[in-house]
Order: sequence, then structure tokens, then C-alpha cells
Amino acid sequence: MSESHFSETYAEARRRFNGVAAAAGATLSSHRIDAQCREELAIDIAIIGADTAPTVVTSSGVHGVEGFFGSAIQHAILDRLRQTGSEPNIRHVLIHGVNPFGFSRLRRFNEDNVDLNRNFLENADGYKGAPAGYATLNGFLNPESPPSRFEPFKLRALWNIWRHGLQPLKQAIAGGQYQYPRGIFFGGNGPCKSTQIVFENCDRWIGPSDRVVHIDFHSGLGAYGAYKLLLTERADPEAFSWYTKTFGTDYVEPLEAPNATAYKISGVFGEWLQAHFGTRKYRFVVAEFGTYGGIRVLGAIRGENRAHHYGVEDSKIYQSAKAELLECFCPSDTSWRKKVVESGLKIIDQATHALNGVE
Repeated sequence: MSESHFSETYAEARRRFNGVAAAAGATLSSHRIDAQCREELAIDIAIIGADTAPTVVTSSGVHGVEGFFGSAIQHAILDRLRQTGSEPNIRHVLIHGVNPFGFSRLRRFNEDNVDLNRNFLENADGYKGAPAGYATLNGFLNPESPPSRFEPFKLRALWNIWRHGLQPLKQAIAGGQYQYPRGIFFGGNGPCKSTQIVFENCDRWIGPSDRVVHIDFHSGLGAYGAYKLLLTERADPEAFSWYTKTFGTDYVEPLEAPNATAYKISGVFGEWLQAHFGTRKYRFVVAEFGTYGGIRVLGAIRGENRAHHYGVEDSKIYQSAKAELLECFCPSDTSWRKKVVESGLKIIDQATHALNGVE
């Protein structure tokens, strides 16, 4: 049954999201993204419930291709609300396809080659520079050529891990860079269209509710089929206690955790939202679901980026790079898909239960 919530294309995911949301009685709105694409692109919003009620927010597709799995979880919760009716004391806000271009074109990045989770900066001066070590790795990460089946990528990656250490290497590569526009994890030269849409509309989406739990669905890091709830804040003891009580100690990972699943990032979607709604209890977690090993996932990101910039769209190697990226962020394995939808619904239910209780 969980498999039925997954879509094959962005257009199908968008159509199904809007259809089930309307059937569930949601108020719908769309925000167009103008980009060179064969189909209409938009961030779609579905809202169910009273404006002042405690609010559960779910978002999908900040990293484009990850939208296939995030959209499936959103479709599942909307389908359940359609069947059972809306919860009287909870408001649901579902933000679908934050990066619709990447979702549509099987990219992690957007129409400007920007990683949106590195683009939410308050200060224009922040869109500069790169982490220490990225320049040294640039030739390895971003070759100016199409991907090749015969390149010993894994050996080169293992050599760099041995040379630099895994955590420092992860930080240097993925922390966010603003210097190499065609490179992976590029954070942009300023706010992108999707970012501007969030800046301009999030107050209306969230409404006046002063208690919000926001779950932002991501994939590609961690053990296969398992999940961690990554905090974007340096949680003080009181706040951290709330997260662990709500979601379970084994699942919550603070920003400063040793040997963390993720890495410190600049320009994070959730961090900006928490600062923007700083006078409210705005809880935010990145629900990160594991797929394949880090070397394979990095190779898929790197290969697709090369294909996008330097490949021929109709070629087999271009299509192979796209297929590998999709597999790395939304495995075709039915057991993985069943597990992540069930886990996603569990996380949403935990958030709902917490909002119905006393914080």
C-alpha cells in the first residue's frame, strides 16, 4: 500500500498531491517558478485546519530529486486525512516541491545550479567564499567533462578520505560553497526564486499559530531505510529534552553531535525559518532517511552534475547519471519505500501528539 503513494514523475507527483489535498478539503495555492523546463513548475501549498491551531508543517523537495520520497509521505498523510477527516485541534501545512526544477529534471540542485539548503542567508555578504579545502578538491569534485564509466572514482574518494579524514572531508565538500557556480553544493550569489517565495509567503502559510512543528523530509544520509531527526539549532537542554521526549532519544541528533550524520551548513532552510519565527515555539527537524553508502551517493551527485553541465541529454551516459541519482535518493526497493512512508507517518503522528499535549 505504501508503494502506491510514490509517483514516477514530478508532473504526476504534483497532480496527485493537489488532487488528494483537494479531496481532503485543503485550501490550495501555487507559486510558479519560471525556468527552462518542458512543464509548469511550482511550489504547491496545501493547508487544512483553523489558522490559530497548533501547526504541523511538512516540506518536500528542497533537494529536488528527494521530492519523490517526501511527496510520497505527504500524499500518504493527505490520503489518511481524506479518509478520516481533519484533526479538530491541528492545522496541517504541506509545502510540496520547494525545488520543483530539480524535482522535474532529476537534479539535487535548482535551475541556477544552487543547493537551496545553502541559499537561505540573511546577509548578502554571506554569498561568498568556500570552506577550507574545497578549492583543493574542486578538480576532483567538478571535472569539466561528461561522466565516464571508467573513472576510478571510488578509489580516489577513498584516498581523499584517508588523506583528510571522513568528517573534515564531509564538511569541506558539503558545508556549502559560494565560489564555484557549476560546482556541487553551490549556495548561489543571492536568494533564488524558491527562496524568495518562502521569504515572501511563509507568514501567510504558517498563520498566527504560536506552536509549530516543522518536518523537512530529506534522504541520502545514514543507514539504509533508517532515519535520524537532525536539529538545525544548538539545542539548549530544555529544547533538546522536548525533541527527545517527542521523537525518542535514539532518533534525535543535535547539530554538535560527535561523528554526526550530517555536517554544519550555512544558509539552511530550517535555520532561517526558526530565526524568522523566533518569538514563537517553532520546532524544526530535518527527517533524514538513509539510502546507500556515502561514496556512492557523492558519486551520483557528482556524476549527475557533470552530465547536466557537459553531457548530451539523449545519451545513455546522461540518462544513466540521472537514473543513478534517483536511485540514490529514492531507491526503487519496495521494502525501503514501505518503511520510509511508515516512518514518515510515525514522525508526523508524534508531532501531532506533542502539539495536542502540554509543552
